[in-house]
Amino acid sequence: MGKSDEQVIEEFQKYVNMTPEEVEAWLETDESKGSGWTNDGGGESVGHDSGRKIVKILRSDPQNPSEEELAHMRKVCAYCARHLAQEGKMKDSKSKDELTETKAYRSLKNWGHDMLKS
Repeated sequence: MGKSDEQVIEEFQKYVNMTPEEVEAWLETDESKGSGWTNDGGGESVGHDSGRKIVKILRSDPQNPSEEELAHMRKVCAYCARHLAQEGKMKDSKSKDELTETKAYRSLKNWGHDMLKS
């Protein structure tokens, strides 16, 4: 069986460590817009679209999400868990400046997680 709604909400709040304002400001940068892959090879990246959804969730009531919001929260948790397991150790081997230039750092920020904050 999958995680309960309560577990997903708790994990979402752990992984998404940026405020809605921080995510919005990040989404306006060229680094954000150029990060990640697109479903159709063009247009907005999956992560950039996710960031916009995260802002909406954070501005509503993350403790009482709609079914659609909860489904996206599950996706965010899975993405962050997977990528932090793969790339989380970069913090130990790279300087702050080097880290901010990596695809992993930029991609995770699109998903609401700033590796420099955790």
